[in-house]
Amino acid sequence: MIRKALIVDDEQELGLILVEHLRHWGFEPTLLLEGKNVIDWVRKNRPAVILLDLMLPDIDGYSICETLKLDRDTNLIPIIMTTALTDQDDKVHGLQVGANTYLTKPFTAETLNHAIENALNWLDDLKRNGTQGEIRFHLQSDTHYLEELNHLLGSLFLFSGLTQQQVKQLTTAVRELGTNAIEWGHKKEPDRIVTIDYRIDPEKITIDIKDTGSGFNPTNLAHIAYPDDPVSHMMVREMLGMREGGFGIMMARGLVDEMSYNEKGNEVRLIKYFSADVPLRSEDGRTITQNQ
Repeated sequence: MIRKALIVDDEQELGLILVEHLRHWGFEPTLLLEGKNVIDWVRKNRPAVILLDLMLPDIDGYSICETLKLDRDTNLIPIIMTTALTDQDDKVHGLQVGANTYLTKPFTAETLNHAIENALNWLDDLKRNGTQGEIRFHLQSDTHYLEELNHLLGSLFLFSGLTQQQVKQLTTAVRELGTNAIEWGHKKEPDRIVTIDYRIDPEKITIDIKDTGSGFNPTNLAHIAYPDDPVSHMMVREMLGMREGGFGIMMARGLVDEMSYNEKGNEVRLIKYFSADVPLRSEDGRTITQNQ
């Protein structure tokens, strides 16, 4: 079956070269020189992959990417940004709004082909697992960027079918644990990148927050609050020169249905189910629900 592909680039000569490459790789490519018709074209034609320039004459590629990723009907279409913008902030912004890959011009045909194959393999993996949408965000270790991302996530959550109360709970948990990754995992070093994966499955939303720090043992943290001893950590935080608080992990546990850390302690997974009948595991491994 011939797969459709969309190329959005105002450089017609380069666009035609990309058309020939994609046609050679088995795609049926379409070239658009402006951004104004991209959203409608994608919704109508559902391409297998999109090559998206950022510096278009009418609409910037970031806005197009964000719009497509916020729409559940187009969320899973792989988007590869192809641009002359080489600044690290531009790349981070591109990945923040959901691009699968960020390629800076000039790039080789081999590099482009590899990026397309990786994006399609990513999509095939999601479909095998029944996933209806996934975006990976990369943000610098600054709470300002975290707030911007959380605003975007809030919009995604509303599109997912969660109630407004569930959206508030999940965004609060992301804010608390994202702040922990920035302040504790990265010691507020702004050039270090926090990765946040958003994944929507038929019955739940999963958020993975990962920093590049050395990790920690989440079961043995003297600087955080625990339900049975919510205040003794304050003295520890004062001695460590940390801000008042330490309630983030305890709060997040109460706002989501499941929360777990990886073995290293630098990645946390949050799960929120759409239904009140949240699947749990009994001691013998049997699946049960909360209303049993």
